[in-house]
Amino acid sequence: MFKKQCLENKSKKKINLLNFNLQKMINFVLQLGEKKFRAIQIMEWIYKKNCIKFEKMNNLSNFLQEKLKKKSVIQLPYCIKELKSTDGTIKWNFLFDTECVETIYIPEKKRATLCISSQVGCMLNCKFCATGKLGYTRNLLVSEIIGQIWYAINRINQYGKQACILPPIKNIVMMGMGEPLLNLKNILIVIDIILHKYGFNFSKNKVTLSTAGLVPAINKIAGKIDVSLAISLHASNDCVRNTIMPINKRYNIKMLLSSVKNYLNKSTANRGIVTIEYVMLLYINDDKSHAKELACLLKNIPCKINLIPWNSIKNSSYKCSSYNRITTFFEYLKKKGFIITIRKNRGSDIQAACGQLIGTQNSFRKSINIFNL
Repeated sequence: MFKKQCLENKSKKKINLLNFNLQKMINFVLQLGEKKFRAIQIMEWIYKKNCIKFEKMNNLSNFLQEKLKKKSVIQLPYCIKELKSTDGTIKWNFLFDTECVETIYIPEKKRATLCISSQVGCMLNCKFCATGKLGYTRNLLVSEIIGQIWYAINRINQYGKQACILPPIKNIVMMGMGEPLLNLKNILIVIDIILHKYGFNFSKNKVTLSTAGLVPAINKIAGKIDVSLAISLHASNDCVRNTIMPINKRYNIKMLLSSVKNYLNKSTANRGIVTIEYVMLLYINDDKSHAKELACLLKNIPCKINLIPWNSIKNSSYKCSSYNRITTFFEYLKKKGFIITIRKNRGSDIQAACGQLIGTQNSFRKSINIFNL
């Protein structure tokens, strides 16, 4: 642990190249007195060849390698714990300073989804969410968000080398700890790196930005980025939403859906469809009357509705809706012609399911990095 802290203190004096998209990398190499193409070479080593050691970047001159070592680092997040669910879900706990953030790998048969975090804690205080109960500490840096993705991709590759082949990560969702649009400056750079051909090179249809409804930020990004959008709606009227999501008192449902329409008018990602997330809370938002209200709200918005059976968290009075109430809700909206799904419960046995992320770090001082690159 002491060695890790010493290395971190030393690296903090240098520039972490994981903070750079291509344009920022170009600016950096120009400051070093190098040509622009060196930026592309460095990006390819990091994101195509999965190399983070300058001395192994053999198409860079020894002189440039030494300059890079002097001025910069490629510093990954420090993984303190890896937990595996019985359903195959994996949760990684990453230590940033003294705070812990969680990242979730959710496998299907041939592909997997990676759920990444954007903040330490969250200030929105949604009443049904464990992260909201933590309060807000700080935004994650670009390198800390990108590092989650780089680590996960390479950790899954490492499993393959151990004859335990896991499905590759094909989808990235910003649905982990924190509200991404409250970290907008860094999220815009993160998305650029995820989509860019010299970055992770994901399709815009495979990247989802989720928000609880920061209307000004949604309007700001419309036309600037083009990825799939998911809205944490969770209520069919302002009265209920005010109670379970305090942000609604500032940006109500009408304002939120207006900003969603504006975004969709300028987006082609996900076939121009927004995903509406709706957690099912017993006797709170799960009545058939709520389904009718929701149908009315969304009738003119191209969308897919994702019903989420609530996952239990400590010290909460909420309960998950019964199977019958969820089914009745589902069937009503389906008959109204909506594309609708019921989310599978994944990773709840390791507190990795939707709404359960809290960044537990009680035993981090006794943990070791299980993937030392």
